[in-house]
Amino acid sequence: MNAQPLNDPEAPRGCPVAHGSAELTRLYGPEAATDPLGIYERLRKEHGSVAPVLLEGDVPAWLVLGYRDSRRVLDNPRQFARDSRNWRDWREGRIAETSPLVPMLGWRPDCVSLDGEEHRRLRGAVNDVLHAAAGRGVRRHATNFANKQIDTFADSGRADLVADYADLLPMLVMSRILGLAEAEGRRLVESCAQVLKGGEDAVVHDGMIREIFGELAERRRSEPGSDLATGLLEHHAALDHDEVVHHLRVVLIAAHVTTNLLARVLQLVLTDASRLSGLISGELNISAVVEEVMWNSPPLAVLPGRFAASDVELGGHRIEEGDLLVLGLAPGNLDPGVRPDPGVSVQGNQAHLAFGAGPHECPGQSIGQSMIEVAVDVLLHRLPGLRLAVPTDELTTTASTWDSRLDRLPVEFPV
Repeated sequence: MNAQPLNDPEAPRGCPVAHGSAELTRLYGPEAATDPLGIYERLRKEHGSVAPVLLEGDVPAWLVLGYRDSRRVLDNPRQFARDSRNWRDWREGRIAETSPLVPMLGWRPDCVSLDGEEHRRLRGAVNDVLHAAAGRGVRRHATNFANKQIDTFADSGRADLVADYADLLPMLVMSRILGLAEAEGRRLVESCAQVLKGGEDAVVHDGMIREIFGELAERRRSEPGSDLATGLLEHHAALDHDEVVHHLRVVLIAAHVTTNLLARVLQLVLTDASRLSGLISGELNISAVVEEVMWNSPPLAVLPGRFAASDVELGGHRIEEGDLLVLGLAPGNLDPGVRPDPGVSVQGNQAHLAFGAGPHECPGQSIGQSMIEVAVDVLLHRLPGLRLAVPTDELTTTASTWDSRLDRLPVEFPV
């Protein structure tokens, strides 16, 4: 949908375009790609803890910037539904099926898109199979793939730990757990990246992911294995074919988000000599570093999406039934109302928003944590003398609406 002028009498009822006194800020495009934190802070000053924004295609939404407001939304699915069939713009045909927002916001037959009893049925199945997977050797798979990736660059003395390591390792581990061959897992790295990036290719790549998992589900019906796909097919919740495919997709997208978390953890370690030496000596636990990244650079900066189930007040704004809200995890974690001094240590404080909250909180946290712990440990022990190969200020990031990713992390080490 094209942006309408503010206070346009023909703007859809409740549309955030009708609120405010200046042109709405886009959460996509050149400025958003280079300075998302600057945008969040400007919006906070102009609008408070909730701000009207535009998503790709100039689709209106509310960005929740405040920590407490985000918790209110996440903890109250009856007021703020996850089911996008509540989304007025979707219901009234203003969102094309080809919109790059569809892979992240469109309705699907999975626990992420549902509330109530159906959510509990499907979420229970996902929890069960993830728990079983965690007990079947996540650390073993992570160790295997970590060593395998390091082998590809260990003799060169140089590497880019984003492209050569962080972008691949969690995806390869989860692909194995899901039941995919390694080659299929490598193919899906780019597709997941495109879904999060948005743009005209997002829907195409989303279709590719579902096609691969559709084929996997068919294979596992006749050839069961000790993998997550088989676990979903055999679960007593009786998932149908589409439900199995879409939940495999959900887990894979979550693994891709973990690639960003791993890159940010490695960035923090390699740009702080005390943290690096502490990890190598065993005086510092990697979980403390992960916790710090969760607060300051959450792997998903903006969480899609919630839909107002009725008219409600939030952050001093009138949110109307059917409005879309997206949750600012990054700005929420930096909300001055809960962190007046961002420099104060957050060690031991797990109240961050990085995994979401409420009934839809990420169920695979322990698996992601295990993969990162193994990835960092293996890397530091395989490559003694590992150090950043460029000045810290040369490290750059590129953001989409949903995440802000480290572009590269060049390192060097003795051979």
